[in-house]
Amino acid sequence: MFATVSVNVAPATLLALMDRLRETGSPADPAEAVDAAIRHWLATSASVPPAEPRGYQWKTLFLPEGTWLRMAYRNDHEYAIVEGDHIMYKGRAVSPNQFASAFADSVRNAWQDISIRMPGEKNWKRASLRRRELARAAADAPPCSVASPPATPAAPAARADLTKSTATIQSLTPSVPRNTGPGQGWTEPERRKYRFRLEDVAFE
Repeated sequence: MFATVSVNVAPATLLALMDRLRETGSPADPAEAVDAAIRHWLATSASVPPAEPRGYQWKTLFLPEGTWLRMAYRNDHEYAIVEGDHIMYKGRAVSPNQFASAFADSVRNAWQDISIRMPGEKNWKRASLRRRELARAAADAPPCSVASPPATPAAPAARADLTKSTATIQSLTPSVPRNTGPGQGWTEPERRKYRFRLEDVAFE
């Protein structure tokens, strides 16, 4: 027999469970049904992959869902919020430039005019300052380098064979100097009729 402990359940939940067991004709006890439901939830929740973060990608700056945007103009402020993957302003999805221009009714530099407060933060920070901080952090990050494997030294036997082969090639190379004198027939008068030299052809 397994030991059991008490778990507080809302009366409405317990009544709904008992009604469902009665409707389906299940012979299970309400305590057994609760235990089975908990074990089923533990098994299914462990296999569910974590959801990807939602938010709006503003150039290099990512604004997670729940981020507030504040536009200041002529001593007045207007607000927009990131819902899902969009910036919502007055019930419609806008870009940061559209939000800034719509409130000021003129072309504005959204990076300079919009301040941002991300979820969990208490203070507002200008968007251009956040972008500079992000770029500075990326520049200060150490570069990822891949170490090359060390060169494998040649085995002593391989080096000895290479040295022996080089010496053999050198010993087979003839040491007689090349003859650069004129060949037979080059000094005869009729050489221009039957033989040609490169300098004769080049300068004729």
